[in-house]
Amino acid sequence: MVPTHAPDAAKASYATMTERVIAPPIQAAAKKDPRLANNWKTRSAEELTDEEVKAMPDSEYMNEKQLAFFRHKLSVLKQDIHDNAGETTEHLREDTVVVPDPADRATIEEEHALELRTRDRERKLLKKIEQSIARIDSGDYGYCDETGEAIGVGRLIARPTANLSLEAQQRRELKQKMFGD
Repeated sequence: MVPTHAPDAAKASYATMTERVIAPPIQAAAKKDPRLANNWKTRSAEELTDEEVKAMPDSEYMNEKQLAFFRHKLSVLKQDIHDNAGETTEHLREDTVVVPDPADRATIEEEHALELRTRDRERKLLKKIEQSIARIDSGDYGYCDETGEAIGVGRLIARPTANLSLEAQQRRELKQKMFGD
């Protein structure tokens, strides 16, 4: 057995790490269920499911039904955020009891801080939801801000506030990683 020196082993592992190339994720074509392909014609936008919208033909991208479906989805999300905010207010009012034990008091304060951070993130999401609804009204919803290409129904179902295509978002994140904000 040949003894290896730690610096040599480190150089070898570094060399193999630098040789690896990170490839972008492969875009798998969304499988469309042919049984659902025409359901959108007979159902209202509020009744449509995610799978039925995904099964719509590409030629129907961002038609009136899809826009109404996403408007409804965004409105429900907005209402949920407002409901959560009301629950947070009630929860914070209920927990204002003076607790003599410092450890218990610290635990309660930490829970409140976590809840308030969550609500702050939801406040930011609420702004994006309102911007997305405005984009639906202006006819820009579903298209990338940078490239103008279609964002895709699957991405919009997963993240209804998306305003960049997957490729444009990956480029932006790579730039942020390399150069910072």
